[in-house]
Amino acid sequence: MSKELEIKESFDLSGTKKGKITISKIDEPYGKDSHSVASIGITLTGDIDNPEWKVHIPLENVDQVVSALSKIK
Repeated sequence: MSKELEIKESFDLSGTKKGKITISKIDEPYGKDSHSVASIGITLTGDIDNPEWKVHIPLENVDQVVSALSKIK
């Protein structure tokens, strides 16, 4: 069973009235001994506990993703 840690960061989603982006860490997201991931959630309703969209990024890839996102900014 996955072990979602508390949301580390939550901020407004630009261009929406109630939208939020959440960032959290999940240990063992795919079962026992699976690697931890950064979880990025998007909600348009403001319900940060139940985002409509999620992406899981292996912690080993976070630096690469941050670098790629920085390049398109």
